[in-house]
Amino acid sequence: MEDLRCVAMAGLQLWLFVVVFLITLPAMFGLSLGVTGFYIRILVWLLEWATLRIQRGRREQPSEPCPLLSGLIQRTGSSMKDDLLQLRSSDSLDGFALSDAVFFCSRGLESIVDDQVTQRFSSQELDSWNLLTRTNQNFRYISLRLTIIWVIGVFMRYCILLPLRITLAVMGLSWLVIGTTLVGFLSESSLKSWLSELVHLTCYRICARGLSATIRYHNRENRPRTGGICVANHTTPIDVVILANDRCYAMVGQIHGGLMGIMQRSMLRSCPHVWFERSEMKDRHAVTRRLRAHVAAQTKLPILIFPEGTCVNNTSVMMFKKGSFEIGGTIYPVAIKYDPRFGDAFWNSSKYTMVSYLLRTMTSWAVVVDVWYLPPMSIRVEEDAAHFASRVKSAIARRGGLLDLSWDGALKRGKVKDSLKEEQQRMYSSIISMGTGWNGSILV
Repeated sequence: MEDLRCVAMAGLQLWLFVVVFLITLPAMFGLSLGVTGFYIRILVWLLEWATLRIQRGRREQPSEPCPLLSGLIQRTGSSMKDDLLQLRSSDSLDGFALSDAVFFCSRGLESIVDDQVTQRFSSQELDSWNLLTRTNQNFRYISLRLTIIWVIGVFMRYCILLPLRITLAVMGLSWLVIGTTLVGFLSESSLKSWLSELVHLTCYRICARGLSATIRYHNRENRPRTGGICVANHTTPIDVVILANDRCYAMVGQIHGGLMGIMQRSMLRSCPHVWFERSEMKDRHAVTRRLRAHVAAQTKLPILIFPEGTCVNNTSVMMFKKGSFEIGGTIYPVAIKYDPRFGDAFWNSSKYTMVSYLLRTMTSWAVVVDVWYLPPMSIRVEEDAAHFASRVKSAIARRGGLLDLSWDGALKRGKVKDSLKEEQQRMYSSIISMGTGWNGSILV
């Protein structure tokens, strides 16, 4: 029994040494010992080998079912007028024709079979299996070698990485609460601001290291500056950790209770974050007024906002709410793109709770992400907030290699607005009444 106790104490000491001196301290100072990079290279080699093995197995066993291909509907991108002309087989669109109903029926069936909205709120499909059980729905071929590698991976992810990551997350969040609380007792000064930023940076770096995060920042000369507004596409709550590893931000959100509320109150003591009560969140003018006051100070940290208002599966960017672009000030767009080979970063909030999502993330291989800082943008004289938001969204989509969609992310839980239906009706009415070359785009 004494020998067993000595072994347990030696194991605990080794564990604490690794966590504190080889992971936490280097992370706090923004240093890396190269272990994560080496781990990622091993993963890349392993996943490439698994892909080749699965492809060879499929050739050897042609009866194995193949994954369904996405994009069943091939949209031409032609205008409503061109499609109606083709159906009518004429050069005129004067008046109503019964064949026009075929156009709307076909577009409706296309939306049902290959919906551009709801598929943005499900996990991104992979080209090959990444050796995670939850991503093996479409990859049925499993060989003995793959099974052995999968078993080793399960043991490593759940018995080694998960306890390590939970330990680092607890340490990082505890440091955030303790550090910001202590800094909050200082009077307002440049020293307090510097210490607050230091505490926030070190906390997020520890948490990122706990996720085996490999973050590649591009064009860092365009990083958001004080008095500005940082807007980015939104895939997961971890987006905050990813961005805050490189620069401190003023967070915007609703005040919560429980552990989250404790963290929010401690953060507010040291840094001017913008937290709202539930009643204030419903008052758009009150929210805008407080955000404008924050931006007008010019010395406060840039505000971090995700204008989509919901998490999207990192394949596209959906409509940006215009409220974030009515505040004024300089907009600093940021594009975030996760590598799905190492784990699914998307949070499907209608399917998973925050705890279950974090558990899935901590039992994934790693978090590998690219972050692009785009040049700052300002509203043009002839632009309104909605067009400015669309222009920023398009720039983020191009830089991140994401699909640019005009649909509202609120459709994730709500119905299509009547205004969108009426817009289609007005477009069709204009075409058949004028009989001219209307060049409207298809929005159904």
